[in-house]
Amino acid sequence: MFVTADALARFSGLLGDAPTFEVTDKAAKALSDTVTPVGLVAVCRTPEAALPPSPRLVAVAVETSDPGNAGTLIRLADAMGADGVVFAGEGVDPYNAKCLRSSAGSIFALPVVQAADTAELLASLKAAGVQVLATTLDGELPLPAADLGKPTAWLFGSEAHGLADDVADAADARVSIPMHGGAESLNVAAAAAICLYASSQAR
Repeated sequence: MFVTADALARFSGLLGDAPTFEVTDKAAKALSDTVTPVGLVAVCRTPEAALPPSPRLVAVAVETSDPGNAGTLIRLADAMGADGVVFAGEGVDPYNAKCLRSSAGSIFALPVVQAADTAELLASLKAAGVQVLATTLDGELPLPAADLGKPTAWLFGSEAHGLADDVADAADARVSIPMHGGAESLNVAAAAAICLYASSQAR
């Protein structure tokens, strides 16, 4: 831990037996990526995480690039009782500082997994008895008609392009969220909130 004198006085009870090095306010500001740092900077190991063997609800972010959306998705998944979040393919690091802040602590409450090979991930979810549902604008299955009582993994695409055709085609169904206004689409966080809430209610 790198701490300023002020932070050491305020947070000494939280530091436990972690090795601590006192730094100046200027050094703490240089180490932090926030405008007004709290004066605590930690060097940590990235935790090892895995989904449970028989997950009931999983959020899968495919090629997500925005750390704010990634953190929000983790927070939503935690709030809706999901068994984990998977970041599939090339995308944001879930331990990016902005993602961590956007998750509001939820990243420590459920498994957050990275999977480089999306096809392999989908195959493993199906092998575990989990239905895979892709969120798409042109999905043939409206959300209210989906059977969400089954174990489900939701696929959410990138902010700019949605899900690639090969990923959506590998799902058990392509699901659309009925919209009655003039909006063309929803952003990934809004779509995830609706779908994960629907699954949570079905359970």
